[in-house]
Amino acid sequence: MTDRNELAGLTAVVTGGASGIGLATARLLAARGAAVAVLDLAPDGVPGPLTGLRADVTDDDSVRGAVRVAAEVLGGIDILVNNAGIGATGTIEDNADEAWHRVLDVNVLGIVRTTRAALPYLRLSGAAAVVNTCSIAATAGLPQRALYSASKGAVLSLTLAMAADHVREGIRVNCVNPGTVDTPWVGRLLDGAADPATERAALEARQPSGRLVSADEVAAAITYLASPAAGSITGTALAVDGGMAGLRLRPART
Repeated sequence: MTDRNELAGLTAVVTGGASGIGLATARLLAARGAAVAVLDLAPDGVPGPLTGLRADVTDDDSVRGAVRVAAEVLGGIDILVNNAGIGATGTIEDNADEAWHRVLDVNVLGIVRTTRAALPYLRLSGAAAVVNTCSIAATAGLPQRALYSASKGAVLSLTLAMAADHVREGIRVNCVNPGTVDTPWVGRLLDGAADPATERAALEARQPSGRLVSADEVAAAITYLASPAAGSITGTALAVDGGMAGLRLRPART
């Protein structure tokens, strides 16, 4: 049975926490007892009891300032959830160099900047945990996702390297690999399709569970990895993908 106050006394910072997976995670961390600060480009609509702080993960000064304020407001940092990220579609022919630099800057270097700023506070914690939001795109070849997949492949490798570097400092580092999640970004992607209903059906069908993953389901996985209950788990990628990574089902009978 889950202890509803398992994170009481702990503090957490969530990047990209104003919507989607980030907001669901911030809310669940708070519901489990943690004091939570959300770092986002547009934090004004973040609901209480969350503390919203503006930060641009592509700007080191912005990140360092927001992390410092978060640590002051919360009284330290025990948990860091690196969730901020952006998407991209297309093959390697479809995105210019500027797009590659932009996505890698947000999805990979954003994790570097935020974790680097948080490390002095995490080292002071007796229950330090970092959870990075990765993707099924890091482990499966998906069509029309070359740039996005490259960025998430880097996140997976970075997670493992960070786990090795900081395990002896008492800092655990893990990541979650969601399948296709029903978030505002996916909604915008579907809205831009020629036939949104058909595209949604295709996305649902490629996951063995037959449906999109919910943001709350990913938040539950992140919260588990961040909690003391996962104290012996580090350097792990937890798939939250309806079986997409590991299952190979026969076609359904009609």
